[in-house]
Amino acid sequence: MGMGRGLGTGVSQQFRTSLPTCLQDSGGGTSMEQLWGLLQGAKRLSPGPSQTTYKHVESTQQGRLQEEEEDREEVAEPSAHFCPMELRGPEPLGSRPGRQNLGLWAAAGRRATPYLVLMALLIFTGAFLLGYVAFRGSCQACGDDVLVVSEDANYETSPDSHQGTLYWSDLQAMFLRHLGEGSLEDIIRQTSLRKRVAGSAGMAVLAQDIRAALLRRKLDHVWTDTHYVGMQFPDRAHPNTLHWVDAAGEPREQLTLEDPDVYCPYSATGNATGELVYAHYGRPEDLQHLRARGVEPTGRLLLVRLGLISFAQKVASAQDFGARGVLIYPDPADFSQDSHKPRLSSHRAVYGHVHLGTGDPYTPGFPSFNQTQFPPVQSSGLPSIPAQPVSADIASLLLRKLKGPVTPQEWQGRLPGSPYRLGPGPGLQLGVNNHRVSTPINNIFGCIEGRSEPDHYVVIGAQRDAWGPGAAKSAVGTAILLELVRTFSSMVSNGFRPRRSLLFISWDGGDFGSVGSTEWLEGYLSLLHLKAVVYVSLDNAVLGDDKFHAKTSPLLISLIENILKQVDSPNHSGQTLYEQVAFNNHSWDAEVIQPLPMDSSAYSFTAFAGVPAVEFSFVEQDGQAYPFLHTKEDTYDNLHKMLQGRLPAVAQAVAQLTGQLLIRLSHDHLLPLDFGRYGDVVLRHISSLNEFSGDLKARGLTLQWVYSARGDYIRAAEKLRKEIYNSEESDERLMRMYNVRIMRVEFYFLSQYVSPTNSPFRHIFLGRGDHTLGALLDHVRLLRSNGSKALGPASSGVAPILAFQESHFRRQLALLTWTLQGAANALSGDVWNIDNNF
Repeated sequence: MGMGRGLGTGVSQQFRTSLPTCLQDSGGGTSMEQLWGLLQGAKRLSPGPSQTTYKHVESTQQGRLQEEEEDREEVAEPSAHFCPMELRGPEPLGSRPGRQNLGLWAAAGRRATPYLVLMALLIFTGAFLLGYVAFRGSCQACGDDVLVVSEDANYETSPDSHQGTLYWSDLQAMFLRHLGEGSLEDIIRQTSLRKRVAGSAGMAVLAQDIRAALLRRKLDHVWTDTHYVGMQFPDRAHPNTLHWVDAAGEPREQLTLEDPDVYCPYSATGNATGELVYAHYGRPEDLQHLRARGVEPTGRLLLVRLGLISFAQKVASAQDFGARGVLIYPDPADFSQDSHKPRLSSHRAVYGHVHLGTGDPYTPGFPSFNQTQFPPVQSSGLPSIPAQPVSADIASLLLRKLKGPVTPQEWQGRLPGSPYRLGPGPGLQLGVNNHRVSTPINNIFGCIEGRSEPDHYVVIGAQRDAWGPGAAKSAVGTAILLELVRTFSSMVSNGFRPRRSLLFISWDGGDFGSVGSTEWLEGYLSLLHLKAVVYVSLDNAVLGDDKFHAKTSPLLISLIENILKQVDSPNHSGQTLYEQVAFNNHSWDAEVIQPLPMDSSAYSFTAFAGVPAVEFSFVEQDGQAYPFLHTKEDTYDNLHKMLQGRLPAVAQAVAQLTGQLLIRLSHDHLLPLDFGRYGDVVLRHISSLNEFSGDLKARGLTLQWVYSARGDYIRAAEKLRKEIYNSEESDERLMRMYNVRIMRVEFYFLSQYVSPTNSPFRHIFLGRGDHTLGALLDHVRLLRSNGSKALGPASSGVAPILAFQESHFRRQLALLTWTLQGAANALSGDVWNIDNNF
C-alpha cells in the first residue's frame, strides 16, 4: 500500500506539473489528488485496458464554442490560457450549474468513447465484408465479364514497350482503330478475280503472295506446310454424260449438261442406269416417305434438291436406301424471291464434293506428307454410287417426264411446268468419268508468339482456294484473315503482346472437303490437342446481311454472347449485334447458335481433334441460301448486289467480332470457356432418351449409368468453378493449371474406345459412329419402329440396324457412359480429388 500510494502521489505531482495551466488549480481549485481519483474512477468504468487518452480538439470552431460557453457569466480569460482539450477537470464546489453540466457531459463522453470506437470498427469491418462479398458476387453474376477480363484487370505490355498498363477498353479501342485503317473491300475484289483451284498454277502464285504478305507484317514466325493429296478432277477427254435409255437399258438420246465443268469430287465412277424418282432433299426421312407412298428408291436414280444437308449426306442416304445414282439440282424455291436481288441463272449447276468426311479420303487418319508411307486404304465415307450436279433447266425437263403420285405440298418447288410428281419416270443412264490426281497443296502459317503461355495456340484460319471466283466462299475469309494479321501486327508494334500465341493460317484444298486443315490436324494431332486452345473459322462468313449465325462448340456460347453485345450491327443503326438477334427472340441462342456442320473446316477441329471451334456467318432472312455459292457466278459483283451495297459493313462487323474474340481468348488470364455448358447438352439428350425409359424398363434395362455420369460431370464443373472463384488471378502457376484443365474439356469428349482411323470423328456429341449419343438414341427408337426404320450413315454414321439389339445397346451405353465419366474425372483434376461412387 505504501509503495502504491507513493507511486500514485509521484505520478500526480509529475502529471500536475505537465498539465496546461487551464487544468491547474486557480483560485482555490481542486487538488491534483482529487483529479487523479477522478481519472482512476473513469478507468474503472472503462471496459478496455486502463489507459486514459487525451485527444486534442483539432477544430478551431469547437474551441470557439467552448470559449463562448465559459464567457457567458465571467470575463474571458486571456487566450494564452485557453487549451482546446476534451478532458476537463471537475469544477470546485459551489461552481456554476453550466460548468457542472459540462463536466457531466465530458464524463459521459469518456464512458462512451470505448463503445463508440468499437462500434465504428464493427461498422467499418461489416461494410468492408459486405462490399467484398457484393463485388465477388457481381463477378460470379457477370461470369467471364469480370472473372476474366474487366476494367480493373490490367493487361501488361511487352517489356520493351514505353506504354503504360493496357486495360480491356484500351485494347478494344486500339484494335478498332488499327482495323479501321485497312480496306477489306479491295482485298475481296482482288482475290475473287484470281483463279485459285487447289493444285493449280494460279493457286501456287497466290500462296506465294499470301506468304509474302505475312512476312511484310514482321510476325514472329512464317512458314509453309505442303501435303500431297489425292483429288478428283473431270476428264476433259471424257466428260460426264446423261442419256435417256430404252426399255432394254441401252442409251439413246443424250441430255446436254449445260455446265460440263461442274462435277462432284470423289463420286464413284462408271455408269448407273435406272428409272428416275424425285426425292426432295434426299434426307433419310424423305426416302422413308417415298417408301410409304409406294415409290421404292432401290434400284433407281434419285433427283434431289440442293440444300438442308450436304451433297455427301444426300449421296450417303441414297446409297443406304439402295439407289444407283444421284442428280443434284438448285431449285429456285430455296433462294430469295426478292426481285431486287440477283438470281442464279437457270443453266448453272452447283459444285460439291460427296466424300462423307474431311481430308484426303485416300489416307484416312494419316497425314498426306508422303502417301507411300501408308497402306493403300480408302475412307469409308467414299460413296459407291455416282453423283452429278445438273442445272435447274435440266431438272425441269426431267421432272416433266415423271409420273406417279403428286408430291406433298412442302415438296413442291418453283420450276415451271406441271406439279412435281414422285415418279418413277423414264430410264436414265448417268456416266461419271472423273479421275484421281496426286496434288500438292500448301497451307501458309503466321504466328505472333505469346508472352506468358506461348505454347498455347489460338488458331484462326480461312480457306484460300475456290472452284470458280469464290467471292463469298473464300475471298471474304481470306481478306478478313489478312486484315486481322495487319491489325494485330500493328497492335504489337504499339505495345500489345498476347499471353497466348496467335496462329493465322491460310488453308488450301477447302473445296474438296477441308483437306488442308484436316491433313494438318492429322499430322500434328498428338501435339495440337495439348496446345490448341480454340479454332476460329472465317469460311462462309458473309452469305447475306439479314441474320447472324454462330456454328460453335457449346464451350464458346457465353463468350460469343458477351462479344455480340460489344459489336455494332451492320444493318440496324444504333443497335448491337446482340440487340439485333434478340429483338424478337427471348432466347438469343436459339436464334443464333447452331451445331458445327461436317462441311466446315471447324468441324474437324472439334469432332476429330477435340479442340473447341466456331464459324460465324451472316445469311439471308428466313435462312434462304446464298444462290451463287460453289458456282461460276460467285463473283464480287453478285455478292455486292446481293447485299445491296452493305458488303464492306458486314465484312467489317465479322472482323470486329472475330478480333475481339481473339483478344479475349489470347489475352485473358483465365480462358473464357464455359465448361459447365456440356451438362446442359447431356441433359437435352437425356430428355430425348427418357421418352423410352418405359420401353427399356420392360426389358430390364436402365439409363441410370448415364444419369450418374452426368451428375458427376456437373459436380466436377461446379467444384472447378468454386476453386477458380477462390483463387488469385495474379497466381500465374495456378492460372495456367486451371487453363490446361479448361482447354482440354472438348478433348475429354472424344471416345477413347474407338479407333481414329476407323471412326475419325470420335466426339460423342458431334461425331459420327456407334459411340455417339445420337447413335444410341437412333438405336433406342427402334424399340417402337418394329424394324421398319433402319439406321443409316446419314443419321449417325453407323451400319444399318433393322431391329433393337439388347447386347448392342448395352455396349453402346457402356462406352458412351465411360467417356462421359472420364470427362467428369478429368475435369476434377488430380486423382485424389475425384469423388464419385460410380
